[in-house]
Amino acid sequence: MSLESDIAILRNVPLFESLASDQLRLLAFGAERRRLSAGEIVFRQDAQADAGFVIAVGTVALARQAGNQQKLVGMYGPGTLLGELALITETTRPASANAETDCELLRITRPMFRRMLEEYPEYAAGLHERLKVQFAEMTRQILALEDRFSG
Repeated sequence: MSLESDIAILRNVPLFESLASDQLRLLAFGAERRRLSAGEIVFRQDAQADAGFVIAVGTVALARQAGNQQKLVGMYGPGTLLGELALITETTRPASANAETDCELLRITRPMFRRMLEEYPEYAAGLHERLKVQFAEMTRQILALEDRFSG
């Protein structure tokens, strides 16, 4: 894969869709490409999260371990960003991710993403607004559930 194909992949990720070509180029240049065979682990549940992964090729399964049972959270393909929160803050992985098929991933580290935010403050402001809207919607949904279960 080339730098141009990595840019095209990143352009389709909702978190990065507002980035200009030169900004996407910087992000693609700083990303680490990883190739995994089917069955290999991308990351484990409860592990420290220091990067996000964009699926370039293949399918990744997310699963949560709860006691003795493992529950499939979802299957994700090209253009999906796994671990979005890890780009912004220190956190742990809420689920395990495994390559279902042979995969190619772009690993974007938190320091690389922070560099993007520092070099492009207008993008940081837009991201702040997006997160604010998402948080408000999540709060609204939680309050709606509270009303449903407390009444």
